Amino acid sequence: MPRSLDPSIAEPLTRSLRREGYRVEVAADGPTGLAAGLTGQSDVVVLDIGLPFMDGLEVCRRLRARLPSTQILLLTARSEEIDFVDGLDAGADDYIAKPFRLAELLARVRAARRRVGGDRVSVAGVRVDVAARRAFRTLDDGSEEELALSGKEFDLLRVLISHAGTVVSRRALLAEVWQTTWPGSSRTVDQHVSWLRQKLGDRAAEPRYITTIRGVGFRFTA
Repeated sequence: MPRSLDPSIAEPLTRSLRREGYRVEVAADGPTGLAAGLTGQSDVVVLDIGLPFMDGLEVCRRLRARLPSTQILLLTARSEEIDFVDGLDAGADDYIAKPFRLAELLARVRAARRRVGGDRVSVAGVRVDVAARRAFRTLDDGSEEELALSGKEFDLLRVLISHAGTVVSRRALLAEVWQTTWPGSSRTVDQHVSWLRQKLGDRAAEPRYITTIRGVGFRFTA
């Protein structure tokens, strides 16, 4: 009988991803994972090469043929260069060899999530078109409204939504949006976040989009 998916990898990884705000679906074998992936509802697929019934390379090839924009991260216990080449040739965007550090894998997932959509990113009903510098919010009736954002508010939203599900520190926001690391400017970040929340229809007491992580920074819901 083919071996099943290693729960010592799947379970802690699933818990960690959910803690960071990601919606996670777990498949224990290749055909089940392929079927789940082909729904098109996953931005990032973390794929173990050693899956039962259909190996990860074959799942990767079939997913890539149908979903060219989905990010695929391969996990492999093999260390030979040819195995990594096979994975990339099958259509994987990235790979990581086992054993790996959980923090490194989570960082790879975050990087893959940022690549999704390129200049257009949509998370939790908020859509950002980076090239056009326009942002939209989905209303309760399903229609969209464009957000009237200032330049800094747009850049702030762009950074937060591209890191959706993870905490972005005030220092990182200062560096990317304001091109400064001066700590005294952190009140500027808080003020702009407050304005952005108002335009999103968000409330600090009951955040729907932007959560304040006290003493650290802000997290856009995933």
